[in-house]
Amino acid sequence: MKSIVNTKNAPGAIGPYSQAVCANNMLFLSGQLPINKDTGLIPETIDEQTRQSLSNARVIIESAGATMRDVVKTTVFLSDMNNFGKMNDVYKEFFAENYPARSAVEVARLPKDALVEIEMIVIY
Repeated sequence: MKSIVNTKNAPGAIGPYSQAVCANNMLFLSGQLPINKDTGLIPETIDEQTRQSLSNARVIIESAGATMRDVVKTTVFLSDMNNFGKMNDVYKEFFAENYPARSAVEVARLPKDALVEIEMIVIY
C-alpha cells in the first residue's frame, strides 16, 4: 500500500510527480529543487541553494511524521562538481553523526537551471 505525501509547507511539484511517496514505512522523496515556497525564487549561491533544498526536504519528511535522523540515503545532483565542497559544508548542518548513505553526481543541467537538487529515502 502506498500513500502520497503532499504539504503546502514546501514547494509543489513542477511536473506530474509527487513531493514524496510512502510505502511500507519507507518514504521516497522526489528531488528537491532549491525553490523558496513563498517567493517561487531560487537563491543564487550553491550554499543558499543547498540549504533551501535540504530545508524543503526536511519539511516534507516532517509532514510525513519522520525526521532527518530517519534518512537512510540521499542523492545529490550538482550542475558543477566544483561546488561539492560548499554543498558538503551546508549538508553537514542538516545531519548529525551516523550520516545517511549518499551519492553525489554532476549532471549536465537541472530543472530551472538550479545548481543542486537532492532526493532522499527515509525509513521510519
